[in-house]
Amino acid sequence: MTARSRQTRPTSRERQAGLIAAAASLFADKGFNGTTTKEIAKAAGVSEALVFKHFPTKRALYAAILAEKVTVDELLGTVAEAAKKRDDRRVFTLIAGFRIRPGADSTLLRLLLFSALEGHELSEMFFDKHHRVFYDHLATYIETRIAEGAFRSVDPLLTARAFIGMVVHHRLLHEIFGVPMHRSHDETVSTYVDIFLTGLVQEPTGPAARRRSR
Repeated sequence: MTARSRQTRPTSRERQAGLIAAAASLFADKGFNGTTTKEIAKAAGVSEALVFKHFPTKRALYAAILAEKVTVDELLGTVAEAAKKRDDRRVFTLIAGFRIRPGADSTLLRLLLFSALEGHELSEMFFDKHHRVFYDHLATYIETRIAEGAFRSVDPLLTARAFIGMVVHHRLLHEIFGVPMHRSHDETVSTYVDIFLTGLVQEPTGPAARRRSR
């Protein structure tokens, strides 16, 4: 074996990355149940035995996909900073902008749909890591702002679901059904946030409201 061949041989980390990418693509196209380890191995250009060496089960491989692709910790940290400042527009814009962004990977959305439709235990894992975390954070913030009198008295969880649902529907239209966007990503996010906050923000009462109506 020459020095050159040793240098070009993929590392263990690179092989794992290749398997994760191949599996994510197949799961998104065919579902978890409809994808075999043999197909994953073929797509990654390795033996089936090597797949099992890195990932003993398909479930372990699915978990690895989520760990690599669902990276929301940094976003939630930024959202928390905006929440501390009571910057309503930024809180909602950050969340919507994360979902509606140029070059967003539709693989995760397809994985979510397949996992839910197939009804296996991984759908719960996916939902917890990819959606519930946003509902919980946003609902907590909305509840706080209601208590402070900034937002109307509404059900915090339903309100959070309504906002996330609006954004997810947008993604379904453009990433799954291929409907072309007629506005830029930034304009789209801004419009959705404007519409939502207009219905959520508490109108002032008392002298301030009377002065505005004059």
